[in-house]
Amino acid sequence: MKGNIFAVLLCSLMLLCSCQNGDKREEVEVEITESTSEVVTENERIDSMEKGYDLPIEEEVKVAAESDCKDRMLQIKEIYTEVDKGNASNKVIGEETAGKMRLILQESGCPVMVRGFTYNMVNYEEMEKFLKDSLGGRAGEIVTYEIHSDGGIGRRQFIFDGADMYVLDTNAVWKEENEPGITYTSYTRIKEWKYTTKGYFEFAYCVPEPPEVSEVVNGNVLIRVKPQEEKNMEIAGKYLLPIGYHGNNLLCSDWDAEHMDKLDYNGLFQYLYFVEYREQPDMDQYIDGVAQEEFERLIMKYLPVTAEQLRQYASYDAENQTYACARLGCLNYAPTDFGTSCPEITDIQENEDGTVTLTVDAVCEMSGDDAVMSHRLTVSFPEEGGIVYLGNEILESGTGEMTNQP
Repeated sequence: MKGNIFAVLLCSLMLLCSCQNGDKREEVEVEITESTSEVVTENERIDSMEKGYDLPIEEEVKVAAESDCKDRMLQIKEIYTEVDKGNASNKVIGEETAGKMRLILQESGCPVMVRGFTYNMVNYEEMEKFLKDSLGGRAGEIVTYEIHSDGGIGRRQFIFDGADMYVLDTNAVWKEENEPGITYTSYTRIKEWKYTTKGYFEFAYCVPEPPEVSEVVNGNVLIRVKPQEEKNMEIAGKYLLPIGYHGNNLLCSDWDAEHMDKLDYNGLFQYLYFVEYREQPDMDQYIDGVAQEEFERLIMKYLPVTAEQLRQYASYDAENQTYACARLGCLNYAPTDFGTSCPEITDIQENEDGTVTLTVDAVCEMSGDDAVMSHRLTVSFPEEGGIVYLGNEILESGTGEMTNQP
């Protein structure tokens, strides 16, 4: 009997020890799991900091940025609500509306810019001071607002810590019933930056690079800080921006009245059409070509070329009396960084013969260059209005700059 009691006691002790060891083992496992999780999180944070993008954002900083962005949206809500934005799903505000919004946000004292329309940055002095202070190694930060063509607002908070510059980006759009909503907030380190003598803030975000991604991500941004001359912007907006540097060679080749064979007239048609009518042509009606009379009348109004020269230099169908004209698309046009450049007039010279020579820089945000190419365009402005393009001369490119590099 005593032996049985002893056996029971021995088994109980073994079970108790087993349970106690098991508890300790569970505690150890929990501790290891929590420690590993903390290591993984810390490693991810370090990896993110090294890469420079998708940086962690403190919750209170994020909330403050998004709240501020929404407040700015509410400031312009009345203007956005009243303006006619058309019936398309992608609402677009007009230039006049964007200008009104800019004036309201100007009261914030922060730099305000407008994307998609020809407006100078307001309160630019604050932005310039921040950049020059940063070039001098002085830590600081500044908030800027950008009005988008859909009426939304982009908020950028630039932070310079004395060595590196970071950007806290917040983007707001209009949701249903004209209420502001945040689409994203991100925190990124700027890989490299400079402030050019022309007054451009050029910078590149840190972005994913191969082999992490299969395609190169373009992180270049170009911001005009110093204001342009209003007259320069007006002429460029009316007569140069609609032409651009893609689909035709009016602004990116050497030609004059003695060398009219250098131009691509068939490519020019749709761009001069916009200059004339301020709207894009319905290219479907030109599938079989543009009627001789319409084509020649438009081209000859803007260029010193004769009908005989057009029929000789352009793609012309004498039998049907039509000129070739095709819509640009993926099958007949490969977009390039240079093709996305915008012409910016830096100087206007009036000549003795009544003509005017415009010095123009091709500003390319895709490559982050405020003068990827420079050229001189000679024109005349008839008394009845409009413009006549008389010749173009490509110049050597090059631009001075202040950089943050020693």
